[in-house]
Amino acid sequence: MTTKDDTMIAFYQVLGRLFFAAAQADGIINKEEVITLKKVVKDVWIDIDETFDEFNSDSPYQIEIVFDYLNINKIVVDGVIDELKEFKSIHSSLFTDKINQLILSTSNRIVLSFAQKNKSELVFYLQLQIALKK
Repeated sequence: MTTKDDTMIAFYQVLGRLFFAAAQADGIINKEEVITLKKVVKDVWIDIDETFDEFNSDSPYQIEIVFDYLNINKIVVDGVIDELKEFKSIHSSLFTDKINQLILSTSNRIVLSFAQKNKSELVFYLQLQIALKK
């Protein structure tokens, strides 16, 4: 694995925590949110780059792996927006307009997959928008 692969794996792991936090914002992870995440990873994120993890799997699958781990272990994710900001400050070149839009779109699709956005999900989404604009 190259340094680029390691960076991309870390990037997708941050996104896995971020998307989990979006789904968890209302306190419940619904089956529809999990299905939506897996569909978006497969249909969209896999085509984003050509890096691989240590098992020679496409790096974007790290999103799904981290999301599933957090969900199975019922871990409450806090501070993920700050984690994203820190990662972005170090690896700003990864956060193109296209990627930022895809992050927002994925978060939005996850929370809308079960019901309309509630207040906590809306607050999370607005914080995410602000973090990605800076």
